[in-house]
Amino acid sequence: MDSVTKIVRWIDYRLPIFSFMDHALREYPTPRNLNYWWNFGSLAGITLVLMILSGIFLAMHYDPNTHEAFNSVEYIMRNVNFGWFMRYMHANGATMFFIVVYIHMFRGLYYGSYKSPREVLWILGVIILLLMMATAFMGYVLPWGQMSYWGATVITNLFSVFPFGEGIVEWLWGGFSVDAPTLNRFFVLHYLLPFLIIGVVILHLVALHQHGSNNPLGIERKEPRDSIPFHPYYTVKDLFGLGVFSLVWAYFIFFNPDFFGEPDNYIPANPLVTPPHIVPEWYFLPFYAILRSIPNKLFGVIAMFSAVMILFFVPWLDRSKVRSAAFRPIYKWVFWGFVVDCFILGFVGAHSPDDVYANLGGLSNQFLGQVTTLIYFAFFLLALPLLGLYEKTRPLPTSLSTPVLQNMNKTPAMILFLLFSVGQLTSLNASDTPPLPHQEWSFLGPTGTFDRTDLQHGFQIYKQVCATCHGLEHVRFRDLAALGYNAEEIKAIAAEHRVEALNDTGDIIERPCLPTDKFPNPYKNEQAGRAANNGAMPPDLSLMVKARAGGANYIDALLTGYEATPPKDIELAEGMYYNLYFPGNQIAMPPPLTEGLVTYDDGSKPSINQMAHDVVTFLAWTAEPELEARKRLGYKVLIYFIVFTGLMYFLMKRIWARVE
Repeated sequence: MDSVTKIVRWIDYRLPIFSFMDHALREYPTPRNLNYWWNFGSLAGITLVLMILSGIFLAMHYDPNTHEAFNSVEYIMRNVNFGWFMRYMHANGATMFFIVVYIHMFRGLYYGSYKSPREVLWILGVIILLLMMATAFMGYVLPWGQMSYWGATVITNLFSVFPFGEGIVEWLWGGFSVDAPTLNRFFVLHYLLPFLIIGVVILHLVALHQHGSNNPLGIERKEPRDSIPFHPYYTVKDLFGLGVFSLVWAYFIFFNPDFFGEPDNYIPANPLVTPPHIVPEWYFLPFYAILRSIPNKLFGVIAMFSAVMILFFVPWLDRSKVRSAAFRPIYKWVFWGFVVDCFILGFVGAHSPDDVYANLGGLSNQFLGQVTTLIYFAFFLLALPLLGLYEKTRPLPTSLSTPVLQNMNKTPAMILFLLFSVGQLTSLNASDTPPLPHQEWSFLGPTGTFDRTDLQHGFQIYKQVCATCHGLEHVRFRDLAALGYNAEEIKAIAAEHRVEALNDTGDIIERPCLPTDKFPNPYKNEQAGRAANNGAMPPDLSLMVKARAGGANYIDALLTGYEATPPKDIELAEGMYYNLYFPGNQIAMPPPLTEGLVTYDDGSKPSINQMAHDVVTFLAWTAEPELEARKRLGYKVLIYFIVFTGLMYFLMKRIWARVE
């Protein structure tokens, strides 16, 4: 032990890193009354580190090539050990990162953490937010799905409204459209910007330690008893918060990984097919709503950027001498109204401007966006300056030790009001599409698993019905072991197909498929597929269940939703069939399932509904072959963090008993 101490002292004398850590973590005096809202700063730092580590791992296997980017992501998901875990951790980590940062910033607005002498601290935080937005936008492009491609096209085109805009856009693209150079430079910048964020975070911490943390009372420390060491009091509190946060993050990773994603991003990017509704990730939706609410494109872009840039001026817009909203009765309500407004902006951004809400008296989505945009800017440009001049505040306490907030804090009531308001709005439905019938699926829910009999029946239907037109590009024959087939059966199934290969002399020959081969496409190339289907290329089915809104329920409804006689008000085009659940109700694919079409290997003759159920179960497996392993690991992780969180809670109570 003495030798270790000598080494530490030797290093610290030449590079005082240990002294800095001791001051920053142990000796750093911290207000004794910080509540759990202050946990989100440390959670943001931990999330940043985990995002960088998972991003480095993903970068080792990702191919920033427009022809291979989409496939490389699926390769990570299916063929790299725990690649699905890293991908889901990183994708959902972006959501978690923005959640904790937004809460961190809203906490700063509520408690006045931007006021003197912490203006630079706030400004550095806004810079971090801007860097996060740039990093997240570029990262969203990398999977190279439909929403990635068209999101990049729409957002980069916004710069065309500025002087020399066309040149700026071409410079961003690296050409005349979003293409390979765009993807390459976005990948490089997405990889490098997090390290720049770390640099700004360090400056953020230096500015924080210069004048210390703000606190719920919004007054400075005056007595020795107003402060306590950061360690162990706030380290154990942060560890408890980390446990709770990890439980939430783990739930989305293991049990609902695509909750925040868009189904269209499981479709490979196609410059010739525009998605019907292009939306960014949820954390950009309020700003996207501001952009769309203004009919003039130039003013819309200026308003969108201004919505972020105005945050830099908050320390000077707020003229009140009182920091904390706990002593500002009017500002408190105005603040929570602003939070509700931000949620409504997010709702508006997620829906089409043409939507009309009958429940709100025919109110259009665009008009709702214009009203909420006006409220957003009014909060900063009117409410903050005027309330600072005319609001009558409550008297401030003389010490941080004074328990004045017990009867004054109405935050729980405010949060309930917020949830109720947003819940009422999100319950509105502006769509005329008939609701999808919900089926019972064995694989849904936290404990769901695939039924092996349904999987084998579904695979049989795929072979006999679907495989004539649709491929399974991301599935290998060896993967069928998960369906219950043994090695000999898999080898026999693979041998039924043939694939082109090179022989020893370099000539192209056809050979039987091996278990390691992918399922061959029924067409030699896209042109052959289009020629055989009146110009339409049948989509690959590997990710079909994840690539359609409604998932398994939609595919099942589509397969069973054909009607021989369409309604009188619908006139079918030549070669089209009526389907109740297909967008537009006209589909070129004839009804694929008919009575008596298939006899299962076990001798049973299924109905159309049963065949649809079985093939959809099989397609759900092709889309998420890791589902069962993911859930099994998820339970172990949840149990670990439940135990960890419980231990940290009791340890926190014991340590804080010294103060309380």
